Amino acid sequence: MKHFVKLITALSFVIFSGHTFAQSTKIVYHVNEGVQQASRAIGNIRNHLNADPKAKIVVVTHGPGIDFLLEGAENMAGAKFAGSVGDLASKGVEFRVCNNTLVSRKIPKEQVVMEAKIVPSGVAEVANLQAKEQYVYLKP
Repeated sequence: MKHFVKLITALSFVIFSGHTFAQSTKIVYHVNEGVQQASRAIGNIRNHLNADPKAKIVVVTHGPGIDFLLEGAENMAGAKFAGSVGDLASKGVEFRVCNNTLVSRKIPKEQVVMEAKIVPSGVAEVANLQAKEQYVYLKP
């Protein structure tokens, strides 16, 4: 009986471990500081996907962090963010913009790039992804 219990325990560990490694990592990148942070996030996400192409990445923005997801937004060097956002979206990266920020800053929803989804609250979105969907939190 003792050997049977050890065998079941060992098999359970192997099955559980295999299941864990088979799942893709889920990460939420939290951007709320503006275009410099957004530029860092884009670089981090590119590096992340190079190392782990199956990673499920969601970028949640609020406050000044939404600025790079507005039509015509440029980085500190004057380059448009649109190309980078489009490229990452084509690789499965999701972008989410806080509606509370849009309302408080009086920014029309139509000014948000088409790759981004508007969510009711950026901070609530980050919390829900972590608590309910087991996303790992990263802040670039």
